[in-house]
Amino acid sequence: MKAVVLNSVGEPSEVLSCEEVPMPEPGRGQVRVKMIASPINPSDLMLTRGRYMVQPSLGPTVGYEGVGIVDKAGPGLLGKYMAGKQVAVINPNGGNWAEYAIVPANRVVPIAKDLPTEQVASFFVNPATVLCMVREVLKVPRGAWLVNNAAGSALGRMIIKLGKADGFKTLNIVRREALAEELKALGGDAVVVEGREPLAEAFARITHDHEPKYAIDPVGGESGSALFEALATDGHMLVYGTLSGQPLVVAPRPLIAGKRLEGFYLGNYMQTRPLWKNLLLFKEIARLIRAGVLDTPPGERFGLEDIKAAVQAAERSGKPGKVLLTIGSE
Repeated sequence: MKAVVLNSVGEPSEVLSCEEVPMPEPGRGQVRVKMIASPINPSDLMLTRGRYMVQPSLGPTVGYEGVGIVDKAGPGLLGKYMAGKQVAVINPNGGNWAEYAIVPANRVVPIAKDLPTEQVASFFVNPATVLCMVREVLKVPRGAWLVNNAAGSALGRMIIKLGKADGFKTLNIVRREALAEELKALGGDAVVVEGREPLAEAFARITHDHEPKYAIDPVGGESGSALFEALATDGHMLVYGTLSGQPLVVAPRPLIAGKRLEGFYLGNYMQTRPLWKNLLLFKEIARLIRAGVLDTPPGERFGLEDIKAAVQAAERSGKPGKVLLTIGSE
């Protein structure tokens, strides 16, 4: 079969290639999925650079989510139940950028056929991160302000639309002036262009001196540090990314006084939850995709053999949507 192979740790366009590899066989508790499509997420590219939460294994090991059809099941009742079904593929070991992927049977989710393929391909990483951070960890109430750093990202835009649906207000931080009107048109309540004025002053002006209490940050470095400092004294910030590659620097006294700084990693978070709770989460994600709240704007499409061009397109500033690897037919 064809698969994208990671040959060494480094720049994605240099270390990834499409190659012929042996067809994998599922073991006990596993299924083999004939892949239809898989998105290129920032986490995939961080993995190839050796900057993710886990260190990469070489070989056909990249691609954490996607959509496909269960082609073969190893020993075990759950796998046999999944056989022949179209599923969202949540692959904890990576390897979805291939014609066939081996996945634990409990990590494939049957999805109703009315959801478009490109939406099922991006069913998990961003939508689940948004719902778990906002509704379950931060518990943002109606009417409250949530500060949304790097708001122009696909996940940041989902936060804006969820705010309109759930009734909380979003204060969105961007780095390009061109994004401001675009995000306001999407439903963002306020947009701050970073560097124009100190964040604390911008927040006071927008919220009428009611310091925002909730924030999410995928950037770190000076941006994340300034955001944490500008929150209310009882504020709570979740850090879910490291786009700057730089550490957060925070004063200890606000932490001692009760301001909270917490990391969020979806993989670890999902492992703490019972199966029934995850199934309810997946059902809610499907509902919100249908409602246009957690839908993923489609971007350029590439075949596996065009992986070098695909990863470059995925990191292009101002790209219109999620870059997708199209692998097989439905």
